[in-house]
Amino acid sequence: PPRHYCIVSNPVIIGADGVPELDSHKQIKVRHGDLEVRFNSDPFPLFPGEKLHTPVKPLEFVKNQKALRLAALRDFTDGKRTVKAGDEWMFYGPATYYPRVDVKIVENVAATLISANQALKLRCKKAFTDRTGVARKMGEEFLYKEAGAFLPDVE
Repeated sequence: PPRHYCIVSNPVIIGADGVPELDSHKQIKVRHGDLEVRFNSDPFPLFPGEKLHTPVKPLEFVKNQKALRLAALRDFTDGKRTVKAGDEWMFYGPATYYPRVDVKIVENVAATLISANQALKLRCKKAFTDRTGVARKMGEEFLYKEAGAFLPDVE
């Protein structure tokens, strides 16, 4: 169905012409031990050796003032950036999250509302520059006082 996906284990190798590749014995080539995410498309058969790893599920929509904390399971290149295994980042809403086999969802994060005369006490997990432009060191604690919704960074 539209806006759904499933994960297939041991996917077949598809050639440039869109046809599964065959080995010298006319058997379909399979990427053993690998996973592949298949998004909404025409109904498709599972080729010999393929298994449905995750049943068909709807894509996750991340609402406004919410985010997903993601972690890379293995190295990959996504457009212009290279991601190393273990790297973490945030996926901010509102947007639809399209899953990858290289990435796992660590947690769903909701914004914290900061009223007037309130603050959040934050601790840095690693060195970074915060959203106000101040360089922070690992382990440093500081107060965030700006009123409104606050979504934390991974750092």
